[in-house]
Amino acid sequence: MFSKSSLRKVLFAASVACLLPASVMAQKGPQWLNKAVFYQIYPSSYMDTDGNGIGDLPGIISRLDYIKSVGVNAIWLNPIFESGWFDGGYDVIDFYKVDPRFGTNTDLVRLVDEAHKRGIKVCLDLVAGHTSDKCAWFKESSEADPNQRYSDYYIWTNEISQADKNEILKRHQQPNPQSSTIGRYVEADAPRAKYYEKNFFECQPALNYGFATPDPAHPWEQTVNAPGPRATRQELKNIMSFWMDKGVDGFRVDMAASLVKNDPDKKETIKLWNEMRSWMNNNYPQCILISEWSNPAQAIPAGFNIDFFIQFGIKGYPSLFFAKNTPWGERNSHPYCYFDRSGKGELKEFVDNFSDAYSRTKDLGYIALPSANHDFQRPNIGTRNSIDQLKVAMTFFLSMPGVPFIYYGDEIGMKYEVGLPSKEGSNERAGARTPMQWDNNATAGFSTCTPDKLYFPVDTENGKLTVATQEKDKNSLLNYVRSLIRLRQSSEALGNEGDWTLVSDVNKPYPMVYKRSKGNETYIVALNPSEKKVEADIANQGFQSAKIVSATGKGRYNVNKNGKDKVQLNAFSAIIVRVN
Repeated sequence: MFSKSSLRKVLFAASVACLLPASVMAQKGPQWLNKAVFYQIYPSSYMDTDGNGIGDLPGIISRLDYIKSVGVNAIWLNPIFESGWFDGGYDVIDFYKVDPRFGTNTDLVRLVDEAHKRGIKVCLDLVAGHTSDKCAWFKESSEADPNQRYSDYYIWTNEISQADKNEILKRHQQPNPQSSTIGRYVEADAPRAKYYEKNFFECQPALNYGFATPDPAHPWEQTVNAPGPRATRQELKNIMSFWMDKGVDGFRVDMAASLVKNDPDKKETIKLWNEMRSWMNNNYPQCILISEWSNPAQAIPAGFNIDFFIQFGIKGYPSLFFAKNTPWGERNSHPYCYFDRSGKGELKEFVDNFSDAYSRTKDLGYIALPSANHDFQRPNIGTRNSIDQLKVAMTFFLSMPGVPFIYYGDEIGMKYEVGLPSKEGSNERAGARTPMQWDNNATAGFSTCTPDKLYFPVDTENGKLTVATQEKDKNSLLNYVRSLIRLRQSSEALGNEGDWTLVSDVNKPYPMVYKRSKGNETYIVALNPSEKKVEADIANQGFQSAKIVSATGKGRYNVNKNGKDKVQLNAFSAIIVRVN
């Protein structure tokens, strides 16, 4: 007899099999994903070579040897296409052209070639759901003639409900209506029609992939198979082909769940991405898709190789890292986060939701738990601000299953800078987009410009939080991260595909102890991010011996053949233990 939970898993697997084409079911992705460790770069903030205070592609090329030295073997670049720069590059004007601030298409091809020489894959950011309102497609679509090439790439109407009109009014009562995400429609009064549907900000008109359940009373709501939506899908393939033909290894897809409208259960959106996956498998089998969906049980069966477990969607990440007195912590209901010095956080929300997503998808693709990203705060924030604390956090990120993503600068403990002015739509995200800190000069080695010309200011804590200083210190966070990646890559059990099981009591959250295993290898990872010494009894797993292979702070794992193992950890400590 099946238990209820087992039956649910069987039924879910059956439903996934029905949705996916055989080519998708047959593989989790190209072989290189098995060992992938990603490094996310916000290009405006990584390295400036022309002295204008903004990073560029030649700057990234000049730092590829450093990137390789960290131990990562794949890069994800935030948008580098020509943009209106209202939303940090996510308002794309031309998907086929590198923005002049970063360089040229040739610079991007050179970056890909140089990265490949070093064994590093390169993935771009694909803004699939919308363009800038400055895009030539949108301008043509807004014209009176509805029968031009791009006319139906967008969603236009002269009629919206009173509720939608109220949302427009509500949005324009905000201090900056362009920054508001309230409502679906924008009042344009263009020759084509009075309103268009947006995808996020007003300047980001939604591309038309059709409606899952078109309302017969709304003639502008086209089916997913209407000519306009089919043409938009083909354009998406054209964009990906253009760059993959130049050597790009895949894409992280922005707002991946947003494409098909009126699709509450995402069935049509899943079918759309299944189509893309099947096409990629046939034409670009070594390339990957990464989704900003944050619901792995939907995104991975949809055909994505990797889905993020992040600040929205399935709950769990905020309860780990967003303290109440920080910008993202204020948006969440938990009084303490787990990785907090107080030792008052909880694990249950994260463990319940991650365990469920992991069990549903581990044979289909990978979950990614990033150290941070361009949209939310870094680990170094508030009272989580010492190298010891950050080492414990990085132990977690680099010992969990799935594909790790290190946000640039987290390997040296760069701070989330509180209270920076908004630039290019950053709002409070500005604090996570400050320039990479290479050395202790006035611009942290990021640029030859004067400090007042920097994209955002830097704070190296008198050089402590720089690559130059940490390269020389064997106990630095940078060198600890390198050692964790080396250990991860040396072991299938600790790697992307090793099994994961929580072995500590979720209701006694400190320490957090989990098992990683594959084949004949087994490791125990134990974490204590609090300022208090902690210990736990663990049901004996049948181990005869234990050897610590990585440690920060002080800890012990004692094998007890009488039924209980014991874990003891000092404040701000983490250990990885090889057990037999």
